[in-house]
Amino acid sequence: MTGDALLSVRGSTLVDRNGATVLLRGFGLGGWMNMENFITGYPANEEAHRGSIRRVLGEERYRLFFERFLEYFFTEEDARYIASLGLNLVRLPINYRHFEDDMRPFEIDETGFRHLDRVIDLCARHGVYTIIDLHALPGYQNQHWHSDNPTHRALLWQHKHFQDRTVHLWEAIARRYRGNPWVAGYNPINEPADPSEEMIMPFYARLYEAIRAQDPDHIVFLEGNRYSQDFHMFGDPWENVVYTNHDYALPGFVDGGPYPGVSRGTYVDREVLEQTFRRRSAYMLERGLHVWVGEFGPVYTGDPEADAMRYRVLRDQLEIYDRYGASWAIWLYKDIGLHGVAYAAPDSPWMRRVAPMVEKKARLGADAWGSTEQGVTQVMQPIRELFAREFPEYAPFPFGASRDIQELVRHILLSEPMVDEFAELFRGVTEEEIDMLMRSFLFENCRLRTPLAEVLSEHAGTAAHSG
Repeated sequence: MTGDALLSVRGSTLVDRNGATVLLRGFGLGGWMNMENFITGYPANEEAHRGSIRRVLGEERYRLFFERFLEYFFTEEDARYIASLGLNLVRLPINYRHFEDDMRPFEIDETGFRHLDRVIDLCARHGVYTIIDLHALPGYQNQHWHSDNPTHRALLWQHKHFQDRTVHLWEAIARRYRGNPWVAGYNPINEPADPSEEMIMPFYARLYEAIRAQDPDHIVFLEGNRYSQDFHMFGDPWENVVYTNHDYALPGFVDGGPYPGVSRGTYVDREVLEQTFRRRSAYMLERGLHVWVGEFGPVYTGDPEADAMRYRVLRDQLEIYDRYGASWAIWLYKDIGLHGVAYAAPDSPWMRRVAPMVEKKARLGADAWGSTEQGVTQVMQPIRELFAREFPEYAPFPFGASRDIQELVRHILLSEPMVDEFAELFRGVTEEEIDMLMRSFLFENCRLRTPLAEVLSEHAGTAAHSG
């Protein structure tokens, strides 16, 4: 580990202490220290999932269940593989609950840093930078399950208590990693969604000042409002800050395609992909700033024709990012087969155990990222028609009535009853069986999506230092 690796912002580029330009390109480690339902198969949100597992297994085996998961999901073999692709970045999404208990606010739990330290050190050993990403904040910074939100309300923006706790946590993180050269920086809020558009910048200013008081050197990565897309409320750029968007393409969604063609009512081709990137990056491009695409990436369903189309989308996006000299972190590294370059084998102990619930989630459209509403059209369509008829002007933040209906019915109402049903799959498991189940996520037991790895590796050559 060398202090020369410490990065900073210089105009439109990132440089290390020797002045060498660095592009950060790699993966987001979603599903690890911030769990998401489609990544490992459970329904609803992480807090509900953990609570049901605790009720079924008891405290001792509950702790073993998640400890083994955290241990096996990312090991040195994973870090070595990422480096072997020529990539140099892992974005580390974390949930505040690892570091603070809601019943003991402002008390930092040091055990929460154990796995974070471990993975940062493993990545550093292989020349891979990490960005610490607070993906789930106290009170929830956005309206969806991936901020561990059981509702559709983002309460962070309405309660100073939640904001105070977030600042306190970032002060602890910045103190701990100050001077660590392989931590590229801090991503204080993943996909913020402030409906008023009035709180985000004052809160960002408060977080920025609090982090700088503890750590004057590391880059701060700030995302736009409305899920990292809107920057119109941002003023002049701040020192040593990278502004970051998320750039998911419509044809890459589970219900997307064809490409080129119409996805979700919008025609998309390569030109539209570039226009979308430029629109989402306008704040940075107009000011000559570096662009980091913090999330993007298609899903893969196993249909050869559809997956080939999604690889075309991915190649076009990566070529666009190359042309604009953008850094990126594709979503995501590892899962159970939808998104990741590594995924649990279909015949693994974990996949055999959870298969009934994965099928039921798909049938009911309850898998928030990986399913459609085809199996529940008879439920969804009348609700949509009712809203169109009775509330034609209703357009709630952040994405309108249709997305709200989807969230409330499929991802909350139909998902919550499955939480305990999922946990029952593990009733009576022994400590040895827990270990065997979680070994399904070890790199050596996973399958690799080789075409995806090859595409990413082709566009990773410029990620290395250049003089």
